[in-house]
Amino acid sequence: MTWKIALASVAVFAGVNAVTTNYTSNTDPTQITLPDIPQVTSQDPAQQCVYYNSPYSIAPNEWPTVWDIATSNGMNTSAEFQALYNSIDWTKVPNFPVRTLTAEGGLDMTGYDSATDPACWWSTSQCKSPKVEGINADLYACHEPDVWGLTFDDGPNCSHNAFYDFLQENKQKATMFYIGSNVVNWPYGALRGVKDGHHIAGHTWSHKMMTTLTNEEILAELYYTQKAIKYVTGVTPKYWRPALGDLDDRVRWIATQLNLTAIIWNLDTFDWAANVQPGITTQTVDDLYASFIEMGKNGTFDHSGNIVLSHEINNQTMDFFMKHYPEIKNAYSHVMDVATCMNITQPYIESTVTFPTFEQAVGGSSSSGSSTSNNGSSAVTPGAAMSSTEANAGNTLYTSKGALFITVLLGLLVLA
Repeated sequence: MTWKIALASVAVFAGVNAVTTNYTSNTDPTQITLPDIPQVTSQDPAQQCVYYNSPYSIAPNEWPTVWDIATSNGMNTSAEFQALYNSIDWTKVPNFPVRTLTAEGGLDMTGYDSATDPACWWSTSQCKSPKVEGINADLYACHEPDVWGLTFDDGPNCSHNAFYDFLQENKQKATMFYIGSNVVNWPYGALRGVKDGHHIAGHTWSHKMMTTLTNEEILAELYYTQKAIKYVTGVTPKYWRPALGDLDDRVRWIATQLNLTAIIWNLDTFDWAANVQPGITTQTVDDLYASFIEMGKNGTFDHSGNIVLSHEINNQTMDFFMKHYPEIKNAYSHVMDVATCMNITQPYIESTVTFPTFEQAVGGSSSSGSSTSNNGSSAVTPGAAMSSTEANAGNTLYTSKGALFITVLLGLLVLA
């Protein structure tokens, strides 16, 4: 991928609806230099995950508590957040209730009319096109044909050096969805993602189920993630992914106020669940990868591509992808980040870093015909050869496994 240098990075951004934000950074994303320390250069997970001080260390009283809800540590009453909150016209927010969790940690869908799905609640129906006007529609499949849309959630993982080295050696770019708490904990990991040319997007501050949060909490989860990514890397993403895919039109509306568009997926590897969730083994994930690879051979994606959900949550999930990568490359004409496959040339608020169109990236023609500097239009449905079962491969498992996923995310379970 070629980066095009344009204008200097902005310090403060007024969003699509002129909301008040305070995104600042001293980082030039085009001039990133990483230090020669084991946490950056080693491929030994034990060395990589040793805490380090850096110029990006934060003042704790100015940020939410790491891995706690983003309104924590008094952030919801801070002058900065109050200015943001009060700059939004909350009379227009869709009036859908705050959802609740079951005792097991899954979403309680009792009483919700999933047949009509008035809130376009993805967790119940995989609804991706908002039913309320003025909301950014989700992206969920690459427009371009025969494309594996490569995405990884939950970074930057402190032990990802070998994985990022692998991507770099193969000149492979991906869309990386970074958690705000991880960015401030492991800033050099986030900087590496930008330096290597990956498309960086947000993944909330603390990985909470977004529909279970209040309006204030949703705004804080999104805002402080954006602020963290900007503070460390110098870029402010226009795209994000909700934890476990959980969003509805209330969440989408709040995200839209920050000029954010959700990127979902239409294929799910369930790599995070291997040997953790009952019934999901290493073989299960290998079989899912094999199935998705076969789709690249049998014409399923002849008319439009996919977006595949995978994770850099731990070494096992990263290893899954590296193991299957040669087969993926053989089965699909193109493996690329979502910005490129969707012809999004400017995926950040800043114009300092731009991405190529699909045509520029592959040196050929594009089926969509033009580029967009923002989010274009809602992604198209996969090719006709794709069954509904394949299109939603395993997505519904997420709705009842939130607590278990969080446990894995926080590293409380030891994976073989």
